[in-house]
Amino acid sequence: MSSVIVVETALDGRVLLIKLNRPEARNAVNGEMARELAAVMDRLDADPALRLGILYGEGRGFSAGMDLKAFLDGDLPTVEGRGFGGFAQSPPRKPLIAAIEGFAVAGGLELALACDLIVAAHDAKLGLPEVKRSLTAAGGGLLRLAQRIPYHVAAEIALTGDPLPAQRLYDVGLINRLAEPGQALDMAMSLAAQIVDNAPLALEGTKFVLAGAGDWGMAEGWDKQHDITVSVSTSEDAREGATAFAERRPPVWQGR
Repeated sequence: MSSVIVVETALDGRVLLIKLNRPEARNAVNGEMARELAAVMDRLDADPALRLGILYGEGRGFSAGMDLKAFLDGDLPTVEGRGFGGFAQSPPRKPLIAAIEGFAVAGGLELALACDLIVAAHDAKLGLPEVKRSLTAAGGGLLRLAQRIPYHVAAEIALTGDPLPAQRLYDVGLINRLAEPGQALDMAMSLAAQIVDNAPLALEGTKFVLAGAGDWGMAEGWDKQHDITVSVSTSEDAREGATAFAERRPPVWQGR
């Protein structure tokens, strides 16, 4: 990987730490970063040892979104079929946590919204300022924000273009955990520790249903949930879970 994205593992190799590493540009996303993020998300899904990823930014903030200077030079921060940042349109199958310090604005907030859980420092600010530059938040921000918080709060963020404090967004349910400044990544690691011991197939199946439920009608949702339930409950891991419970020992998951 290039230096614009830095990756390492944590929690016994089960968590992939993904660092946006352009602090000199407020971690703005250019074409190179988008391609690298797409490759990292492929690695997350392909490696059976990995349970989830944590996305965070180097320096004072999470991400300022699209690199406008690169955009003017024709360098687009998208990947075909994957969307903004290489995954906003097509997130990985495995869970993602965003750990936000400082700011997550424009495409930066859209990357966070493409994650399943959000941890933020209580002094962080999040927003969609695109309307101030005659743009629309086309990386999923408008689509996802209106699904996750009350419409009028989403409209305030999107129509004024002004950021809101993390505390308010925590109060309306967009943010899962608030951390002291400088501690968002540590808080995200604590949240990850509550997840990684769970069965990998069940984690992926649960995310699939949660993420898709808003797009399906009730009948389609029940059908898709049934397919996932059968696949997971007939796996070797499901038998291991029941056996471990009966034997009063921790389960040993195989991911099959």
